[in-house]
Amino acid sequence: MAALGKIRSAGKFLIFIIGLGLFAFIAEEGFRSCEYLRNDQRQQVGEVLGEKINVQEFQKLVDEYSEVIKMQQGQENLNDEQLNRVKDMVWNSFVQNKIIAKEAQKLGLTVTDQEIANILAEGTNPMLMQTPFVNQQTGRFDVNALKKFLADYKTQQNANPQLAKQYDTIYKYWTFIEKNLRQQLLAQKYQSLFAHCLISNKIEAKMAFNDQNQESQIQLASLPYSSINDSKVTITDADLKAKYDELKPRFRQYVESRDIKYVDIQVDASAKDKADLQKQMEGYAKDLATAANPSEVVSKSSSLIQYTGLAVSKDAFPYDIANRLDSMAVGSTSAVISNKIDNTLNVIKLVSKQQLPDSIQFRLIQVAGADMAAAKKSADSICTAIRNGGAFEEIAKKYNQQTGEKTWMTTRQYQSAPTVDADTKNYIESLNTMAVNEVKVIPLTQGYLVAQVVDRKNMINKYVAAVIKKNIEFSRDTYTAAFNKFSAFVSANQTADAIIKNAKASGYTVQERKDVTTSEHYLAGIHSTRDALKWLFEAKKGEVSPMYECGDNNHLLVVVLDNINKKGYRTLDDEQVKEMVKAEVMKDKKAEMLMAKLNGVNSVNAAKSKGANVTTINQITFAAPTFIPSTGASEPALSGAVAATAKGKFSAHPVKGNAGVYVFQVMNKTNRAGKFDEKSEMQKLRQKYMQNAGNFMNELYIKANVVDNRYLFF
Repeated sequence: MAALGKIRSAGKFLIFIIGLGLFAFIAEEGFRSCEYLRNDQRQQVGEVLGEKINVQEFQKLVDEYSEVIKMQQGQENLNDEQLNRVKDMVWNSFVQNKIIAKEAQKLGLTVTDQEIANILAEGTNPMLMQTPFVNQQTGRFDVNALKKFLADYKTQQNANPQLAKQYDTIYKYWTFIEKNLRQQLLAQKYQSLFAHCLISNKIEAKMAFNDQNQESQIQLASLPYSSINDSKVTITDADLKAKYDELKPRFRQYVESRDIKYVDIQVDASAKDKADLQKQMEGYAKDLATAANPSEVVSKSSSLIQYTGLAVSKDAFPYDIANRLDSMAVGSTSAVISNKIDNTLNVIKLVSKQQLPDSIQFRLIQVAGADMAAAKKSADSICTAIRNGGAFEEIAKKYNQQTGEKTWMTTRQYQSAPTVDADTKNYIESLNTMAVNEVKVIPLTQGYLVAQVVDRKNMINKYVAAVIKKNIEFSRDTYTAAFNKFSAFVSANQTADAIIKNAKASGYTVQERKDVTTSEHYLAGIHSTRDALKWLFEAKKGEVSPMYECGDNNHLLVVVLDNINKKGYRTLDDEQVKEMVKAEVMKDKKAEMLMAKLNGVNSVNAAKSKGANVTTINQITFAAPTFIPSTGASEPALSGAVAATAKGKFSAHPVKGNAGVYVFQVMNKTNRAGKFDEKSEMQKLRQKYMQNAGNFMNELYIKANVVDNRYLFF
């Protein structure tokens, strides 16, 4: 009982302890939940209509589209610029498809399997022409070829691994095309439905025809705004505020952007670096001139252009190299050539030049045996049999070579290969030099080929050239010196004002960029600046970034966050906005002054006496803005005023234009040759409305609350 009493006496304390423990437990779970949410947010590439996409999902879409591009262009890999374009295409498609899907769902629009089947049967959609299922004879998409492939794909899953991989690649490509066909058709349905809300009529068609075909000739008197000095115009804050309120919709910003000032240093080769490379290249030139095997010298030099020893067309070489081949003698070696365009030094040795076919049609039989001697014996027998009139196809079948089908090979198929093994080189050289219908045994490392050339087309000059091309690059010492100097500058100038004030004295230039957004891949157009972009969109106004090593390992960069332009309406305090508003107010006030000057003027000559420039302007129509040579501007308002003024009449009042104030006399009005076709004009208006309807995406995009965080990941 005593113990129980002690417990009771400490009850309040125990309740406090237990409560504290429960709070700690709940708080820990809350912290875990918040951390989970933060981690989830860190993985979000973007958001559309409240739907988020994480980096793994986005990367999967990028990989899918990358494979499609590689297959279409026959490339193994994509460079950075190509990958950036892919990421932009994927992002734009993702956003558009989400927006269209949401709108289509509201309207009950769908794409059925039957509609897709109809498109495949028709075979005219441009997407289908990018698939492997195009009939080479008709040049049209062949739906039966697709059906056969899909049937074969199911049976190839357990077949030869290499063949199964090829089938899988094509299958993934097709599923991508089919998915995009559905998305394209849904978007077309929505746009068509939207466009049908805009109609044309007979009266409108007649007016449009007249607007395009009625031409006026005028005597024009113009007073340009430039005739009044800006210093003679007084602009008050009230003027700016009133004009800003009038133009405010122009200054709406739909995504946040940032203005920066920055110092960018590109490290270039020093005079010593260039002299050292020149000396090295002169040594390579001597070695190349005397080398029995140019490939050893080219390989040793680490040239940007590999030597294969194959005869290729000029197209295989860079322009600066190709341009010199015909002026060189076979066997000669050039001096060291500088190319400022690609910043390289070059040496060329022309090994050979000969006329060879650009296209060769041939067929092959592969021959193997218990050993090379047995294979050689079989190959010789096959060759003799064909030369004696044996049917190539029948002999090929006998040796399990399918049908011995004829194949075309073009120079482009092999001339860009970075390396060529001995067997491939021997095979290509043999086909290039064989006569039509000649049969030849071509030895390989693991067997023999019996080849017959069936046809040769387009004889062209082909060249074997050994090229040493090396970039003029800075040395480690040069980079270190530039790094140390710039690093010292950044360390000594830690504020925005200090950097801007002292850059010039240190030999640096401060540059600026307005409206940088998260959709950009590079800051200030410099490669490898993702870290700088991440810093920029986390920094506060006036902050100075760390020094970044970026570019292609040849840039040093420091950034100042000059201003943050929030989403919404940019204010009159914004420097760019203020300048635009001021220019409009200046134009308005000058227009008032010039119109007052022309007050009471009732003829072109009277306007001329007031200092106006008088010219004759022909072929003015209501449908197009009139270009005025004396002011150098297009003036839509003048086109409208002229159309509304009868022949022989003087303008009712001065016209305020983009670059000046105008009065005019209509000298003549004529109609262009041509008969009004009501149906045709209505169709033109319909097409115009269809094009205008295409702008609906801009409005839907604005309302979709799109968030683009790709800069954090790519």
